[in-house]
This record gives sequence, C-alpha cells and structure tokens, in this order.
Amino acid sequence: MEGETTMTGEPGSDVIDGTVEGPGIRAELEAILLVVDEPVAEVTLAQIVERPRDQIAATLRELAAEYTDQGRGFELREIAGGWRFYTRDVCAPVVERFVTDGQQTRLTQAALETLAVVAYRQPVSRARVSAIRGVNSDGVIRTLTLRGLIEEAGQDPESQAHLYRTTGYFLERLGLRDLEELPELAPYLPDDLEGIEDTRA
Repeated sequence: MEGETTMTGEPGSDVIDGTVEGPGIRAELEAILLVVDEPVAEVTLAQIVERPRDQIAATLRELAAEYTDQGRGFELREIAGGWRFYTRDVCAPVVERFVTDGQQTRLTQAALETLAVVAYRQPVSRARVSAIRGVNSDGVIRTLTLRGLIEEAGQDPESQAHLYRTTGYFLERLGLRDLEELPELAPYLPDDLEGIEDTRA
C-alpha cells in the first residue's frame, strides 16, 4: 500500500517504500523517556514525535509489555498521567547498593564549611573560599566536586580564577527546591566576617 510504514529495516527504524526514514516511533519514544526527570504525558510525546496520540499510547503499552516479558531490569510505567522508565522492583537491592556505595562516608567538618561558603557565596573562587575559611581549601573543593555537590561555573572576569557553585544534586540531597530555601545564615556568622573576607581575598 502506498505510503505504508513497515518495520522491516534496522531495528527501531521506519522503512517507507524500502527507504529508511529515521529512527522510528519506538526508538524515538525510548530516547525521550531515557532523559526525562518526571513522567511525560502521551499528548506531549505525540506532539514531539508528530504522531497521533492513539499510536503513541499503543506503542508505549507494547514497549511496556515487551520489557516485562523480557525480564528487563527496568520497566515502563504510566504514572501520574505520564510515562517514565523505572528500575524493576526486584532489582531494588542491587540498585540501592550501587547508589549508596561510597556515599555513607560523612562529610568532614572542613568539607561542610567549604560547602557552606560555596552555597552562600556562589559563584565563588577557591581563593575566596580559602580566605573566608582561613585555610587552603583546594583539596576539599576537589573532593566536593568529585562527589557532585559543587561544579565549575566559569571564570572571574578580573582574576580569571575558576568559580564554583552548588549543583542540582546538592539541592536534592538537602531536600531543597532552589537556593532561595537555604536557611538565613547571618545569625550564625561573626560580625566581622565581611572585614575578614575583604582583607584576605
């Protein structure tokens, strides 16, 4: 039939009249769902891949059934009016071990101090952090960066020093929606902090 789409080419590709026409609806949906942070509605997916909503719904259910039948470590669920990939319940123990491995070590006092300075003064350079703390903080900043709590945020236009800021993971670990929810710090700081910062930066 003229214009009929068949699935006879590369896996996940649409083939029209013997010609490969892109990745195909199944591959497109999988690619989108792999990068989302929250469930995506069928109507949104339909708009993105430019296909009828009924076709999107049917394809999602087919994929979900296939993943379950194949015993994959993940599954496709319809949750809260949208679709998203989730790890399968039976894999929870190994996933938990992976996520928590190496993360049970508490931050040192030095790391907590440095993290607080970055959080409240960001974007901030290593020199400014060290000046506020009164000790060299290069090693601690490296540790916080490796743990995903802070990241580079460009360079200071005057000194060309690397600047640092907190990450989305930092907010997630503290249970905050944004930096505006950080508690007021002023009551806990010494009165002459600004003077110390200005003279030692």
